[in-house]
Amino acid sequence: MNKLTVILSFLFIPQMTTCPPATWKIRHQLQQTLSPGFPFVSLCVSFLMASLVSWNCRGLKTKISDLKDIINTYRPACIALQETHFKTTDNIRVKHYSVLNKNYDNDRASGGVALLIAKDIPSAPLQLNTSLQAIAARIHTISLITICSLYLPPNQQINQIDLNELVYQLPDPFILLGDFNGHSSIWGSSDSNSRGVQIEQLLTDHNLCILNSDQQTYFHQPTKTLNSIDLAICSPSIYPFFDLAIDNSLHNSAPQGHIFFRCDGLHDPEVP
Repeated sequence: MNKLTVILSFLFIPQMTTCPPATWKIRHQLQQTLSPGFPFVSLCVSFLMASLVSWNCRGLKTKISDLKDIINTYRPACIALQETHFKTTDNIRVKHYSVLNKNYDNDRASGGVALLIAKDIPSAPLQLNTSLQAIAARIHTISLITICSLYLPPNQQINQIDLNELVYQLPDPFILLGDFNGHSSIWGSSDSNSRGVQIEQLLTDHNLCILNSDQQTYFHQPTKTLNSIDLAICSPSIYPFFDLAIDNSLHNSAPQGHIFFRCDGLHDPEVP
């Protein structure tokens, strides 16, 4: 099983009804400032404020070289990891990054989430009261933003109340990154499942935005099919400043790839 790499930047804004009309006004005003034919991606790179990466690594200890490749390529401010497969006695150090991790309480190494935050960026961990495999922190680039890494196992029953309670604990603005194992046509799946319905409900109940569109992020080797199960969900106020695009590289042929996205304009998202 292989998984594609995903890149998020400042180019595409999916048509999600959960996002306020002001989103489109912001983008329209930004586009009006550009000369005809000006590359939108170049604007993103020129005014880059922060880069974030999300990656289901399926066991981090055996993927350190891939992690180093990601860091050297993208220089992210924060990396959200899922399925780290750490035991309680495991510890990892990454040069120039602080590591926050939550291990899955199991006799064998499985599940688990982590956040790697660049040491030159002010940050503070958030104490989450949840049974979900989730970890969060606030980081400060130009403005404060909350980053949460979440892993929802495919065969585990997830209570909608637990998802709601997690969102309530994330200070705005936030971005929720992870492997949700949910299928829905909203983010490009060819079918739907109960987990996908749960996520749709979460978006509606909390007026959240999803950055995924029709990008396929997961390759299932036995069936040779592509799906979208890795998602990026955010507060409406920062939605106009993100985009998701697929990178064509694979890291160690891992079943899970990584999601990379750039954030711009967090210093002042308001429309004059």
